[in-house]
Parts: sequence; C-alpha cells; structure tokens
Amino acid sequence: MLLRRAEGYGIHKSWTSFDHISANLVRAVIAGEDARFCNHHGFDWNAIETAWDRYRNRRGRLLGASTISMQTAKNVFLWPGRDWVRKAFEAYFTLLIETAWGKQRIMEVYLNVVEWGPGLYGAEAAARHYFQKPAAALTIGEAVRLAAVLPDPLNWSPLRPTRRVLARNAAIYSNMPTAFPRCFRSAG
Repeated sequence: MLLRRAEGYGIHKSWTSFDHISANLVRAVIAGEDARFCNHHGFDWNAIETAWDRYRNRRGRLLGASTISMQTAKNVFLWPGRDWVRKAFEAYFTLLIETAWGKQRIMEVYLNVVEWGPGLYGAEAAARHYFQKPAAALTIGEAVRLAAVLPDPLNWSPLRPTRRVLARNAAIYSNMPTAFPRCFRSAG
C-alpha cells in the first residue's frame, strides 16, 4: 500500500466480513486464481511442478503456481517481488496461516487485502469503485470481471477489458463451481 501511495495512486480500501461478500465473487476468485483452494493445505504441488518444469525448460520467470493462501501470505506479511528469499518467507507464512486459520478466514483476508486496481484494496472498495454497489450485491458477471483482473490489476480493468481479460472471463465462467464450496460455513 505504501508503494502505491509513493507512486501517486493513493489508497482506497475497505474491509468487509466474509458474510458481506457475494458468493459469486468467492466462486469466481477460486475459479480464476486457485481451483483447488479447498483441497490443498496452502500449496498446489501439481501447479508448482508444472511451473517449475516451464521455468527450467524456458529459462524464464517462475509463474503460475501461487495459491490463494500463498498470495494472502505475501499480501499481508511480505514485500512485492519475485526473489527466492521472499518466496521462502512466503512458504513459511503460508504454512502458518494454513495452520492457524480456516479456509474461510484465509479467503476473507485475501478478498480484503488483494489489490483490484492501482491503490484499490479489498472487495468492498472494488465493488463500490467499479460497480457502485456493495461487495455483497455483485452479480455473477461483475464478480467474474473483478476476478479476471487479479493477475495484473495495475494494467487491467473490469470496465475496459482487453482481449486477454475477456479470455480470462470466459475461462473463469467455464471453471466456476455452481455450488458454494464446502470449505466455507456460509454462502456470503
């Protein structure tokens, strides 16, 4: 947040409880960011192995293996960046939050600290900024549009989607669970 303020974006944030966030958004974020969220303990080993193989074969950046739990650990406790030291701390904090918090709490924290646009933090702030409504009232379409920008919220907008964002929208729709995940107590 301090980095965004220094970059001149300001900070717009709003915390809301899990029960005041649309179940549509929870389902869309799981479909877009971590389809196995309810079934792993912080690390999706299949995704990590795939990303590692891609990294070794292409000699590029390590991409595509972060779970919602890992992203929560990074967003709450760590600095931005992709260095190996930060990744080690991220693994440590991921283990801690997976041990101390339930899946619902991890999702609640994630949805309240993730950046949805330049200096825009939390589902409530994003819903009000982009759709002029509370996070609890997001439709399926609005939720999918928000989830689609999460990989690059500084450059992508749910209101002005690029071809890539539209492709993510379609993928999220097709992968979105119809039922509310069982790892949560309520339907938001």
